[in-house]
Amino acid sequence: MPDANALSSLKGEMSLLERAARDAGQVAMRYFNRDPQVWTKGNDSPVTEADLAVDKMLHVELLGARPDYGWLSEETDDNEDRLDKDRVFVVDPIDGTRAFIDGGDEWTISVALVEGTRPIAAALYAPVRDEMYLACEGGGATLNGKELICPEVEHLQGALTAGPRPAIHKGPLAKAGVKGAGYVRSLAYRIAMVSTGAVDLALARGDANDWDLAAADLILTEAGGCLLDEEGQMLSYNKPHPSHAALFAASKSLSKEVEPLIKYVHFPQRR
Repeated sequence: MPDANALSSLKGEMSLLERAARDAGQVAMRYFNRDPQVWTKGNDSPVTEADLAVDKMLHVELLGARPDYGWLSEETDDNEDRLDKDRVFVVDPIDGTRAFIDGGDEWTISVALVEGTRPIAAALYAPVRDEMYLACEGGGATLNGKELICPEVEHLQGALTAGPRPAIHKGPLAKAGVKGAGYVRSLAYRIAMVSTGAVDLALARGDANDWDLAAADLILTEAGGCLLDEEGQMLSYNKPHPSHAALFAASKSLSKEVEPLIKYVHFPQRR
């Protein structure tokens, strides 16, 4: 738990992320529902001119304020310089690009500050819904200024679950009686939904990256929930390879039921 001075400093960092995320939301909305140009990246995932514009804006605003920090973003070529930095911005300019392209409302802007291997400040903004999730280490988490406390769900039977359909409707989770909540195309938002109780369990296959996870991880953790990998471990960030194995987000009580099953969950391959 940070002392009072350290917590005040972290809240200052969180405020910086909030301002940047709101500014990024304004940039993204200039392209939303206006047929932005779309390209396909090497992993067959889409990227739009909005992703690139938001990435550029965040890079200028955040590193302009903290020039000594490192940078890791989905839309910026990675390099090893970040590994030598004490603190690193971890950014997904638009998480849920497919939702953005389709005119959905669940896409988000995900901005986190990582120190060492864990996030210490986070902002997750859903511009269409005007939802701002904020958190800092030891300072709790909020949604539009209201404190978040993750509801303690204890049993998989009836647990409302968001994630890939095969993971929910086949295999051990289906046998345990979970209920599908649909596929939320922003992974960060999917995880944050657990902190509000909108869903009880969120799932992700083993191809998520730091930028998808870091902000939502801290928000859920500070709300009292947990984001764990298939070994039941908390995630480590700012490693040479920023990708992660299959993972799940849940209340601490529910995680005890999910952990022994997650290795056997049927996650589809990326198409």
